[in-house]
Parts: sequence; C-alpha cells; structure tokens
Amino acid sequence: MKHIWKLFTLFILFSCESSKFESEVTLPRLFGDGMVVQREETIYVWGKGVPGENVRVSLAGAITSGTVEADSTWLLKLPELPAGGPYVLEVNQRKINDVYIGDVWVAGGQSNMEWRLKSQVIGAEKEFSEGGNPQIRFFKVPNSYSAVKLDDVVGGEWKVADSVNMKDFSAIGWFFAKRNNAEKKVPVGIIESNWGGTPVEGWTDAEILAEMEGSFNEQATDVIENNESWDAKLKENEANRQKRDSMVSKPDSLTAMKVAELGYDDANWRKINLPQANPLQHIAWARKKFTVANTAGVVLHLPNIDQMAYVYLNGQLLHYKDWGTELPELEIPSDMLLTGTNVLTIRAINTWNNQPSIGKSDEMYLLQSGKKTSLEGTWTYSNSAVESQLPKVEWYNWMPGMMYNAMIVPITKYTIKGAIWYQGESNAGRPEEYKALFSAMITNWRDDWGLGNFPFLFVQLANFMERKAVQPESSWAFLREAQTQTLELPNTGMVTIIDIGEANDIHPRNKKDVGERLWLQARKVAFGEKNLASGPQFDSLYRQGNELMIKFRSVGEGLRLTEGDTLKGFIAGKENGDFQQVGAMIFNKESVKVVLPDGLEAGEIRYAWADNPEVNLVNNLNLPAEPFRRKFE
Repeated sequence: MKHIWKLFTLFILFSCESSKFESEVTLPRLFGDGMVVQREETIYVWGKGVPGENVRVSLAGAITSGTVEADSTWLLKLPELPAGGPYVLEVNQRKINDVYIGDVWVAGGQSNMEWRLKSQVIGAEKEFSEGGNPQIRFFKVPNSYSAVKLDDVVGGEWKVADSVNMKDFSAIGWFFAKRNNAEKKVPVGIIESNWGGTPVEGWTDAEILAEMEGSFNEQATDVIENNESWDAKLKENEANRQKRDSMVSKPDSLTAMKVAELGYDDANWRKINLPQANPLQHIAWARKKFTVANTAGVVLHLPNIDQMAYVYLNGQLLHYKDWGTELPELEIPSDMLLTGTNVLTIRAINTWNNQPSIGKSDEMYLLQSGKKTSLEGTWTYSNSAVESQLPKVEWYNWMPGMMYNAMIVPITKYTIKGAIWYQGESNAGRPEEYKALFSAMITNWRDDWGLGNFPFLFVQLANFMERKAVQPESSWAFLREAQTQTLELPNTGMVTIIDIGEANDIHPRNKKDVGERLWLQARKVAFGEKNLASGPQFDSLYRQGNELMIKFRSVGEGLRLTEGDTLKGFIAGKENGDFQQVGAMIFNKESVKVVLPDGLEAGEIRYAWADNPEVNLVNNLNLPAEPFRRKFE
C-alpha cells in the first residue's frame, strides 16, 4: 500500500509539473523500441542533456525525476518492477515503445557464442518454422574496439525474435533465452557482446591487467602509457577495416559478369592445382572450365570454401556463400548451362587471415545421373588482376582492454540478471594464465556493473581436433582445467560439452544442447533451484591395492554409460612420466573403480584429458562427466 501511495503522489507531481520536463535529452543506444529491462531489480536510466534542466522518467506506472549534472550527464533509478509488457518508457518528451520487463542476460565470448542460428545449426530449421517468440529480443553490440573507455556502444538496436530476425541471433543465446521464457514465463532480453577469435584479455580492463603477471602485461602497460598514440593507430586501422569491408562486401556486378563469362581472357592468370595448393589471397578469383553433354539435372558439389564466396556460372551468379556456412549442393538451372564447354568462376574472400581456400579432396565435382565429373585439378586464378589488394588490418581488438572499452564499459549501467560466456579457444596456447585472467575478467565485470556477484555461467571447451587415446600434454585439457578452477568464484556455473564437439570443426553445430545446459546452470545459480545442473564431478578418491575408487558428486540417479559396456577416458601414469590407458568400471551409483598398471606406486589419474577424448560417463540427464586430474599414492 505504501508503494502504491508513493507512485500516486509521484503521479500528482508529474501532472502538475509536466511543463518542467520538456528539455531535450539523449539516451544510449540500448534504450530503443523493443527493449527489455530487468525485472525485480533497480532499473537505471541515463543519458545526456542540458546542464541544470530537469529529467523525468516513467515506466509501467513508476516515475522518477532529477536534474542534469554540470557535465551534461544524468542518471535516474526506477524501482523494482514485476515482469510484464509491452509498456512505453517516457523520458521527458521522448517515448520508447514496446518495452518489456523480464530477464536480461549478456552473451559474451568468441565465435562459438557469436555463431548465428542460420549458420547450419542443428535444429535451426525447426526453430524458424515455429516463427520465433515476440517476448524474446536481442541487442547485438557491433564489433568495435577502443584505447579509451567509451560512454556508448557504436551501434545496434533491439530486434524481436521473429522468423526473419532470429536467423542472425546467437544460436546459444536463442536456445538459452527460449528456455528462460518458457520456464519462468517472462520476457527475455539478450545483449550480445561477443567477437570471434578473441582472447579473454581483450574483454578485461587494461589497468587491471597491467598489475598482473603474464604475457599480456607488457601490452596492457603500453596501452595505458601511450593512450594517445594508440588512439591514432586504432583510427587508422579502423579506416582500413571499413575500406576492406566495403571492398569485400560485394563485387562490381558488371566486372563480375565479365570476369565470369566463358569468353573472358584469363591467359595472364596463374594456374593452380586445387585442392592440393591454395596460394589464394586478398579477393581471389578462380576459374575452371568443364564440359557437359546435356544440361539437365546437373548438381554442383563444392562444400568447402573458406570463408565467403560468390559462385558464378557462365557469367551469372549462381550462389553467395556467407561465412559460417557450407556451400550447399546446388542444382544448376539448365538454362545457365551450355551443351559443351562451361566455366565455373569463384570469388573467394577470407577476412580472418586473408587466405581464402577452395575445395577439399573428393569434395569437388558435378553430379549428373549418378555420374561424377571431377572439378579437381588445374584452375586459373588471380589475387589482384580483377580487384585491388586489401588494405592491411591488424587485430588490435585482441589487445588488453580494447573490446572491454568499447563493448562492455558502455553497457555496464544496464541492469542485468547475469552473463553467459563461451570462450577459451584463443587462450588455449597459454592455459597456465587462464584461471587468473578469466577470474580477473569476471570480477572486473561484476565490479563495473555494481550488482554484486551476479550469476556468471560459462561453457568449457568442447572436444576438438584429432583423437588421441593418450595425450597428457594437451593444452586444451589444461585450459579446461583452468576453466574448472574458475568455479572457485561465487555464483559461477560451468557447462561441460566434452561430448558434443566435432573433430574437424572448432565450431560444433550442436548449439541447442549448449544453450539448454547453460539454462540448467541458470536455474541453479541464478534462480536458486535444487536441480541437477552439471555432469558427474570429481569428489574424492582412495586406493585399495592396485585399484582406485573414485567418488563423484552431481550423479543424480546414478552414473551410467552412453554406449557400450566399457568405461572409457581414463589414463594413469607418474606425475611427469609416461601415461597409459587404464581399465575402469562403474562400481556403484556414485563411484568408479580404476585398475592401475602394475608397479605404479604413485602418480596421477586423469579423465577426459586430451584435445578430443573418447568418453562415455554421464549421469541420468546424460550430462557428461567433467574432465579432471588428481594425484594418488
């Protein structure tokens, strides 16, 4: 009743003094139509205006007001509000429509968090066919970096999860948000602030990193001490990036048609033997002539082109391949083909390392009536005869603090429920630093948001690369251990996905399980439920003769195997010596018995300790056991 009376009093004041709130104000880009604000927490609204002028903010019946400071900034607080909407957020004479109150999460990390739903994610077509959900909205912070802390992001807008917009959403963010909405019956907002290929130090304040020991220290100190010169370097680099992106975005249509025509003279181009050699760079053009006896039912099979490509046939555009997707099998319209000689032309670009590649052995052919015509062998190519070479763009965004300044600092006044995070691949070469770095970043973010130890949920590295039965020096295994150690921070939760990676792709397409496992952690860490959220976790061990008895927690209804009768994934050896596979079996609901090699008096037992280990131990929710290593004697 007291709260209602206060709002009523504010409403009377608002009515009587409305003329005092007419000055113009500006708001951060996060404040726009379709936004979602956090339920049941203080809501901060801020911006700029004319010093000394009054500002009034209202939302869902709550009203607050204040005065613009001498430095032209203002910040106001709205009280805790229950989930609901749509509402109108009013700031003086400005109106922001279609505003919902619900749960807001920041989705951070590198490419596996950034990975879009449309990029061949398993089950994506089903999601598109269901049409989305108007109560789920995403805000994508544009990729940007800065040597100084920015007060606003450089762009972005809230987008409703309809069948069109959702295709460009983070796939993990989508599946996570979908569960949040379904189970808590509240609107959900995901603020995507992620960038492929980036190390954790780029997301952390350089001033903090300069006080720490590690390979990043010198760069962090340089960024701080030479701030002005770095600012100039970044502006030049950004101009180059914008020029590059403009050059690669699309070819001049007339030039492309000419170069892709059958009669184009490519006599001065070099020859290349695809796919064995790939000396392609910049905006590379490659041509291959082939013949067909008839033009009906011809299918092009050429899935492996890295990264982007325009594919032409006889001067006409056949397909555009975006990054993150494979070229699908393309049935070529018969009117694009000629009886006899034809030419396939590819414009390939790779902005990641400036080295595009075309083709893979046994994956380059035309298929017609069950017969394959190989496209392997001699092609003509040019790296610069058609289009100019690309300007050099440095990866300055990777440096300490650069993305933090531009993509994190500007959003830290926005009240959130917590963060979800998927990153670590770019730090796998330096696992010994990761626990300290990652812990520093989490603490840094929490301090900046000022919301206490908000829930921070993260994904452990997936299995990847060649499978080796015994690989004690795996840097990916050590990085996973560092991630596990980060759970020492309060209100953190980790998702293990050692079972759903792909040996040949650092970007596994099963994002649904990742998002839904993150949601299990959210239920436990963020909402205080007593649910089973992790796979089996090491608890303790003791030795009986030549056997180790290993006890696990988070077993639910009990340990089980996903396949077969043999428990896989354990190796043992002297701490700094040779390791070997060892036999193991489920002993009871919560324990595993491991048989040690003869003569091994003391050493280490390790589970799932490899880049891409073969494992099959889970609990009743089919959540995989976490990798671990422990000493024994």
